[in-house]
Amino acid sequence: MTKKETKNVTKAPEGYQPRLQVLYKEKVLPALLKEMGVKSPMAAPKLTKIVINIGVKEAREDIKAMEVAKDDLTAIAGQAAQVRRAKKSISNFKLREGMPIGVRVTLRGAKMYEFMERFITIACPRIRDFQGFNPSFDGKGNLNLGIKEHYIFPEIDVEKSPKAHGMNITFVTTAKNDESGRLLMDYMGMPFRKASK
Repeated sequence: MTKKETKNVTKAPEGYQPRLQVLYKEKVLPALLKEMGVKSPMAAPKLTKIVINIGVKEAREDIKAMEVAKDDLTAIAGQAAQVRRAKKSISNFKLREGMPIGVRVTLRGAKMYEFMERFITIACPRIRDFQGFNPSFDGKGNLNLGIKEHYIFPEIDVEKSPKAHGMNITFVTTAKNDESGRLLMDYMGMPFRKASK
């Protein structure tokens, strides 16, 4: 970031908490404790981090594509994205070890809650023919979502980012199982597809 850009970044007021974080403490946590039949707040599941990945296969031929994806993810997350590199060479995929293959960002704390709220209230309604997500949990209470186009985020300028990128978003929780993870995500407002009767 340049000095000029740093000046334009507004710092959150002291004691500021995102709306979704306040909602978790005041409404979600008591509801979880009651439904799960536990007394200690430490036993209730909570969100610990959100990991967002964008794979950029065009970067093999055009390194500028990686820069565009990095800028896009930084704008979406509000935090600098990191370039991910191939850990080993795979000749079938024309991959060499150390080659840039994607960008990633890990959000925690206030930024995590802010991103989740923007994702649920602004980005999801912009998905074409959106009927809700299929709950795709990993067996440990973490939710994985695949998004086809990053254009659903209003931060993206289509003129500067002419190619649509798919992205994977992982909501990492302290839940011990998928049932608890689903319960947490339901209370947090994640729009899941209604099961057909």
